[in-house]
Amino acid sequence: MKVLHAPIEIAGQIGVLCGALRAKGNLASGYNFFSNYLGYRDYLMNADIFEMSKMFEAACRYFDLFHYHYGLSIFPNFRDIEIVRSIGKPVVMHHWGSDVRTREKAKLNNPYVYTEDCPDAEKVHRDLTKLGQYVSDAIVQDYEVYDYVAPYYRRVHVIPIAINLDKFKPVYPDLNVQSPVIIHAPTNREFKGTAVIEEAIEKLRKERDIRYVRIEKMSHSEAVKIYKNADIIVDQILCGSYGLFSVEGMAFGKPVIAYLREDLAARKDAPPIHNANPETIYDVLKRLVDDPELRRSSGIAGRKHVKKIHSSEVVIEQIMDVYKIAMDEAG
Repeated sequence: MKVLHAPIEIAGQIGVLCGALRAKGNLASGYNFFSNYLGYRDYLMNADIFEMSKMFEAACRYFDLFHYHYGLSIFPNFRDIEIVRSIGKPVVMHHWGSDVRTREKAKLNNPYVYTEDCPDAEKVHRDLTKLGQYVSDAIVQDYEVYDYVAPYYRRVHVIPIAINLDKFKPVYPDLNVQSPVIIHAPTNREFKGTAVIEEAIEKLRKERDIRYVRIEKMSHSEAVKIYKNADIIVDQILCGSYGLFSVEGMAFGKPVIAYLREDLAARKDAPPIHNANPETIYDVLKRLVDDPELRRSSGIAGRKHVKKIHSSEVVIEQIMDVYKIAMDEAG
């Protein structure tokens, strides 16, 4: 099978999925028009929309399936998706959250969610309605995203964030460390709740011997090297679900703090994350700082969870099942 991923790389997922597809004997390539300081490169061609447009005709002849990301397309008004479907080739759309998370709906289930950069609800509705005319199968990373897109597609598949575990050897917290290192890596401080997190850390600094590192504006490959030194990982405390940073933290065997909505935290497949919101972040941090055994046992549990749920070898089987459904329907 020959699969094209486009047009934007989100959290390195195109690279991870293309690598896992290739390991299964498929040919997979990604195109990305949004290059930033994170510097993702695996199986990826960084190009602008003009360059993608030039290659599109050849891509239609060559690739068997088109896997789009973030509710975007190459041509305006999803014209390229319409063309792909008109020639009988299947399309899958992968939504990641910020592309479809609207202000009104987000606030229904989450009193803490940051909504200032949410997309316009009417535009999301128009885009998803249009996409639903051509795309039957959508993928979302979790049930926090599911509700935003479920009404628009015939099938919505919940498939977790993928990670190549070969790149993440566990470094479990040292039981004898005297000054635990807390690491936070916001790509968007407001969305992650950084101000509240750092207020809690500053309060704790007056009571405990701790070290704090905020990682920003650094390539992903460089940032990952620093994650290994953490004793505690703090991801995001507003969104209501967890992201790639949480997954990478667990993969390294670190205890992770994030806010999970009550309905998501109650699921059987919920990760062993220390649940904290703006009202509880200080107490959760303090408990982990004071208990090295808890830090280590949490790290071990997180690594096991990632191996079971987020390993690219596991995730790609679910992705390929979706591809089979889409290809069978396309005929």
